[in-house]
Amino acid sequence: MNAFKKTLAVTTLALTVPMITSVATAAEVSGNVTLTTDYKFRGISQNDTSPAIQGGFDVAFENGIYVGTWASLVDFQDPDGSDADMELDYYVGYGGEITEEVTFDVGYLYYDYPSSDSTEFDFTGNRDLDYQEIYGSVSFSDFTLGAAYSDDYWLETGEFYYVYGDYSFSLPQEFSLDLHYGMNFFEFASGDSKDKDADQAFLGDNEDSYSDYSITLNKSYMGVDFSLSWIDTDLDKDECWGTDWCDSSVVFAISKSM
Repeated sequence: MNAFKKTLAVTTLALTVPMITSVATAAEVSGNVTLTTDYKFRGISQNDTSPAIQGGFDVAFENGIYVGTWASLVDFQDPDGSDADMELDYYVGYGGEITEEVTFDVGYLYYDYPSSDSTEFDFTGNRDLDYQEIYGSVSFSDFTLGAAYSDDYWLETGEFYYVYGDYSFSLPQEFSLDLHYGMNFFEFASGDSKDKDADQAFLGDNEDSYSDYSITLNKSYMGVDFSLSWIDTDLDKDECWGTDWCDSSVVFAISKSM
């Protein structure tokens, strides 16, 4: 299944680009690079609470279709020393306007962990780290409401749903403040009597959902973007694989768009 999903993701991007080029009259290529004190995804550290370098590029066409890729350092280290050290994402999507004030964005995203494909991890039960999602969002003024769905989430933990809301507003001196709240729903908890093994549940302690939230202060200066975020979840250590990856933390990032 992993090989099929990855082939599908790469093939989709490869086939989409020439088709898009034939119907689009112009395209905009952009890139970005970020240095961050931690890579937090949906409130959970992906790099063992350590700094990470990230970057990617996008190709956006006049008809609203875009394709891109993005990468980051990660650290899911096994006690035996094996390590998944990179996340590489591929995505294709479509965005546009519903009205002059309402916009939308829909797409497909594949999360790939290349170094894990040839390495066995005891803590995963040799299950696959790679997974795929479809996503969509609607924005009105400074408010965004979005959702994502995976048919088989990270570590092959079954269906997953993510619903979130973002609100951004301007502050004096060209600062801005972003507010985020998200709800993560999983197919089953570790205590469920379903057909899957109990240790395949994403969360421990019989939990099948959690919330993540953040407050981010942003400022751009001389073409460089700075952000300072407070990020937290409602998970405790037992529900977070006995780690501090889900704890409240402050994350500082410096980004440059090109």
